[in-house]
Order: sequence, then structure tokens, then C-alpha cells
Amino acid sequence: MTDTTTLPQSLSDRVRDRLTRALLAPIRAFRPQYLPLLMVYFAYGALGIIAVADSFWVKKELTLSPAALAQLGVWLTLPWAVKMIFGELVDTVPLLGSRRRGYVFLGASLIATGLILLAGAAGKWITFAPPEQLYIIAQIVTVIGVVLQDVVADAMSTEVVPRVTPDGTPRAQSEIDHDLGMVQILGRLALSFGALSVAGLAGYLANTLPYETVFLIGLIIPAISASGALLVRLESSESRPTDWRILGGGLAFGALIVLIGYNEVPYAQEITFLLSLTVIVTMLKHVTSDIDPNTRLKILYAALIIFFFRATPGIGEGYRWFTIDMLGFDEAFYGILGQIGAAIALIAAWLLSDAITRLPVARVLLWLTILGGVLSIPNVLLVYRVDLWTEATFGFGARTIAVIDAAAASPLAQLSMVPLLTLIAIYAPPSKRAVWFALMASFLNLALIAGQLATKYLNQIYVVERGNYSELPSLVVIAIVLGVAIPLAAILAFSGRLKRQS
Repeated sequence: MTDTTTLPQSLSDRVRDRLTRALLAPIRAFRPQYLPLLMVYFAYGALGIIAVADSFWVKKELTLSPAALAQLGVWLTLPWAVKMIFGELVDTVPLLGSRRRGYVFLGASLIATGLILLAGAAGKWITFAPPEQLYIIAQIVTVIGVVLQDVVADAMSTEVVPRVTPDGTPRAQSEIDHDLGMVQILGRLALSFGALSVAGLAGYLANTLPYETVFLIGLIIPAISASGALLVRLESSESRPTDWRILGGGLAFGALIVLIGYNEVPYAQEITFLLSLTVIVTMLKHVTSDIDPNTRLKILYAALIIFFFRATPGIGEGYRWFTIDMLGFDEAFYGILGQIGAAIALIAAWLLSDAITRLPVARVLLWLTILGGVLSIPNVLLVYRVDLWTEATFGFGARTIAVIDAAAASPLAQLSMVPLLTLIAIYAPPSKRAVWFALMASFLNLALIAGQLATKYLNQIYVVERGNYSELPSLVVIAIVLGVAIPLAAILAFSGRLKRQS
């Protein structure tokens, strides 16, 4: 009798203790000195306040096609792929006497400039270029500002974790490593909080106010990130000379990319991708040359798995246009979908925060891949208009299915970065933290460029235009299949080698 009555109780206790630990882990991990970098990440997520207005304005007022928007997405990802330039600047070149705060302010200024350009284009009070060109310029300026702030936050994420106790004795390395991982988790949570705080509001504002006004309201976002830099001291005590192989090479590489794009060289984006991959891998080999071979291989295999996880094609804007034209989704409903997706992302990141810093990267990505494939099923149901059958048979239609689909749009992929960021935080030399993070992020952001290129190719094969969605079902199915198959192949290919290096 004793055994049978105590077993369920002990199991219940274990479940409760594990859940409690998962819920409390981020709260216990927070420290006041983390606030500036968390405000930067929060502002990045909260920039979604203009997302619905942006999408609907492009759909209604501009002439860009889904394929053209996918092509633009490639160029907009490139600043993320040359983060090593910003990383070396932040590590070695003071701006107004600062190697942290000044760059946060510069990034905020660029984001504000991009928002004003969007507002001027939408309100037709900035007319020095056509609205399409103003939109492209605004997006590029905004992305550069976000990338610059992100580089500073990445560098700070390793500096805010103390290596010694208040009395000056060294802390246990296991404690330091866990705290470094939790800072990465807190950064993803701050980003998710930012997205959650504005997701529903984004739909409401876009539905009730002129798009121009929504873009101007967005100016509060750069003010948030700048205020964090004002409130808390965030300067690094480490310094070193500028590595001109990184900065000079990066600037020359950036100039070459601009020339290729400006002169409309055939296959410019493909050439840029291959050049970027060559340059970044060479620089990574250079900056990691002083760590032991096993650690280098461990970081390499983890990076390759995450690279292929992120290098998957999307569907493109044609799917959103289909939901607007054929399913009747308006700005307010897109705000609801965004709110649900952001909430799911936040809950997942919160509950998984403690476990994800301890689990192998291959296992984390395996479950995220399977989850992403399952949560994409509603996309298929909607493009094949299964909602008409469910409406007639069960009484629920497209909007109910889309609410389920909102889970797939939630940025769970943010979690995929945490294991690798933790490795970088542990092994990056103190004077090279920004450039280490920037180079690794550049490598992983090249995966996004590969995904954008694949999205462009799919949209060129399966052409979707405003009002013509006959090719959309095939496009959706192919994109989802590739989104599952590519990561699974990488996990199978590299997980065994990663395990041997651990």
C-alpha cells in the first residue's frame, strides 16, 4: 500500500519541481546590469508595431511583386551578414568617446530616419524619389540601425556576467557558463516580450489610423533602446588595437557588395552570397585560430546544423495577399494573429529557457524542426480552401484555422540560436567579444540569405500575383517540405560529429 500511494505523489512532486524551476529560472537569472542590452532586444521585437501597416501599405499602394519583395529581402539580410564590420568598430573604435553607448545612439538615429522616410512616403510629403524607392531606402537604413544596436547588445551579453564574487574570489566556471547561457535566453525573452507588447496593437493601429501615422508612432521604439544606454553604464573595460584584416577587409567587402548591387551585375545576389560565405569563413578561421582544435570543431558542427536549420525557404508575401483577397483577413485580424504568435513564442521561450541551455543543439533543432512542420499544416489547409468544408461541416472556417496557424509564425527559431551563442559567450576572448559574436552571427545570417534566395527562386517558378493565386498551393507545399527536409538532413549529417567533440 505504501509503495502504490507514494509513487504518484513523488512523480507529481518531480513534475511540479521541474515546472517551477522552468518558470522561475529566467526570473532568478535576471540582474539589473542586464537591463541596457535587454532594452535593445525589447526594442527590436517592439519594432513590429509597424509590421501590419507596412505589409498592407505595400500590398495596397506599391507595385512590388512577391518575387521582387523576396529579392529585396536578400539585400536587407546582407547588413546582418557583414556584422563583423560593426563588431570590429564596436570593439576597437570609440564613437564620441564611447565603444558601446555611442553606437546604441547611432543605431537609434538610423532607425528613426527609416521610420520618418516610411511615413513621408506613405503620407506623400517626402517626394524626392518614387514611393517604391523610398520604401527600399527606409528598409535598408532601418536594418543597419538595428544591426548596429544588436552588435552592441551581443558584446554586452558576455560582459555583464561577473567572473568573480563580490569579495574577489573566482566564480565556478560552471556557474559562469550557465549565467552566460541564461543571458542569451533573457535576450530572446526580451525580444519576445517586445513582439508580444505590440502585436495586437499593430493590427489595431493599422486598422484605425493612416499608415503614415503608424510609422510616426513607431519612433517611440528607437527612444526605448537609447534610454537604456542613458540609464545604465555599459562601457567595456577591455580594449585592443583595430584588426585591419577584419575592419579593412570588411569595409572593402561591403564596398564591393554595393558596387555589384548598384551596377545590377547579373546574378548579383548569388555572387554576393558566395563572396560573403568565403570572406566570413576566412575571417572566422582567423579569429578562432588561438583556441584548441576540439573546441573549434564543436563550434563548427553546431554552427553548420543551425546554418541549415535557418537556410530554408519561405512562402513569400503571396500567401499574405491570398489571405487578404480570398479569406478577407484585415489589419485588425492580423494584429490578433500576431498577438497569439508572440504569446506562444514567449511561453515557449520561457518554459524551455532552463532546458535549452543544457540540451545538445542537435536535439533542440530536431524538435523545433518537427514542431515547425506540424504547425505549418494549417497553411496547406487554407490554400486548398479546406476552410470551406470545415465551415459547412463543423461551423468554423478560415479565421479559426489561421489562429492555429499563428503558432507556426511565432519566432521559435530564436531558440535555435541559444546553444551556439552560449558557446561563443563561453569561449570568446574578452577583447574580441563583439567581433566573435558578429562574425558568427554573420555566418548564420548568410543562412537567411540562402533561404531568401530559395524563396525568390520558388516565387519565380510558382508565380503569384495580386489576385492570381493558382500557383500558391504548390508553392506552399514545396516550401514546407524543404523547411523540414533541409534541417533534418543537416542534423543527421553533423549531430554524430558534434557529439564526439563534446
